[in-house]
Amino acid sequence: MAADKPMTETPTPSLFETLGGEPGIRKLVDDFYALMDAEPFAAGIRALHPAALEGSRDKFFWFLCGWSGGPDHYIERFGHPRLRARHLPYPIATSERDQWLSCMQQALSRQPWPDAVKNQLLRSFFDTADWMRNRPD
Repeated sequence: MAADKPMTETPTPSLFETLGGEPGIRKLVDDFYALMDAEPFAAGIRALHPAALEGSRDKFFWFLCGWSGGPDHYIERFGHPRLRARHLPYPIATSERDQWLSCMQQALSRQPWPDAVKNQLLRSFFDTADWMRNRPD
């Protein structure tokens, strides 16, 4: 009788790994902000950001790294994200939510990830963007 061979399981990659780690997340963030900065339909959401987008890009990148299971760059720098509280000073209604989501959907379409991953991300982003609304429509 042959000895039982231990079964080795291939670990499921984290979302961070599936997205390509920091380079993959940085590309998504860069594509997102490039769209927000260039597209006329995003003028409302763009106006809520500073003229120079580097700080916003970095904060979103740092946040997404930790949120996706990678390094907690954002928390190390700023503590708990408290997303809703940090966004309360900015008027976010349905139109701003939709502008943000449209830029994100287009940015996701530029990534080399499987459609199932893109759809999962878009659902999560929708839930968060919808929760961020703080003004009546």
